[in-house]
Amino acid sequence: MTTRHLIDPEIVPVLDFLPELDLSHDILPMMREGMAAMEVPGPVASPDIRLIPGRDGAPDVPLHIFNADPARPPRPAILHIHGGGMVLGTADMASRSIGPMAEAMGFVAASVDYRLAPETAFPGPQEDCYAALDWLVAQADTLGVDPQRIVVMGESAGGGLAAALALMARDRGDIALAGQILIYPMLDHRTGGPDCRWQSASTGEFIWTRASNQFGWGALRGDYGSDDPRKGWFSPALADDLAGLPPTYVAVGALDLFLDEDLDFVRRLAGAGVPVECHVYPGAIHAFDMMATARVAQRAQRDLTDAIARMLVLD
Repeated sequence: MTTRHLIDPEIVPVLDFLPELDLSHDILPMMREGMAAMEVPGPVASPDIRLIPGRDGAPDVPLHIFNADPARPPRPAILHIHGGGMVLGTADMASRSIGPMAEAMGFVAASVDYRLAPETAFPGPQEDCYAALDWLVAQADTLGVDPQRIVVMGESAGGGLAAALALMARDRGDIALAGQILIYPMLDHRTGGPDCRWQSASTGEFIWTRASNQFGWGALRGDYGSDDPRKGWFSPALADDLAGLPPTYVAVGALDLFLDEDLDFVRRLAGAGVPVECHVYPGAIHAFDMMATARVAQRAQRDLTDAIARMLVLD
């Protein structure tokens, strides 16, 4: 039984140019090549690419920086983390997403080119993101950034890594974030597997499936074990306590595989006293905003823009 009839008709065309595939080791190289070659319409921003030191002897981490200007008064910043199921994508994607937004809205953005799984397993990608955040704070003066107004943001796997990064910053206690923006975030390693808590019949049929989700989490897992005290850094849904996290924005489609885990995370954030805003978009599958001409995607973009302006306290 298909859920195709539930998809917003203006989004359906995205299914025609994206393959119906479950990720596997065999097709991962092909998927990476295809993602790198994908043309996305819209404005393009050119980054200043810096190599920053990795943590604990790890390789340098490329950071794509947009709209930095130390000659201007310090401005807020977003540290962006790209999506791709933990195994796909690059920071180049930010040139067509957060980069143009930074230039149009007047904030600084930096997108981290973290190492991908399975070549780099937990906690490598998380530590790459933390290295980028730490560097952004340390270099605030030279970038024209207000270190008190830094927000982390990501889509899909990037949203999961952003949530993990917020937990890391809270737990380590050396960086105070102004907020986290989680766009259909990938939060729970159990989703789609034998221990999955959600059995919705209307989510996860298209774009990002249960099988692909289990492949992505399995690639990230490495030698992670359930007794690891960093379980929330691996899979943010496992965090025992969400208190002390920064104000949070969550957006997800009603047909997205991540709907239930995202709503549960929102509920737990609210219960922990964290200011949280949540949007669920009807008829929307995973990555529905790729169909930028769809009215639901445009609504989601307006909601996101408004949230960024509020969270960064933009004039």
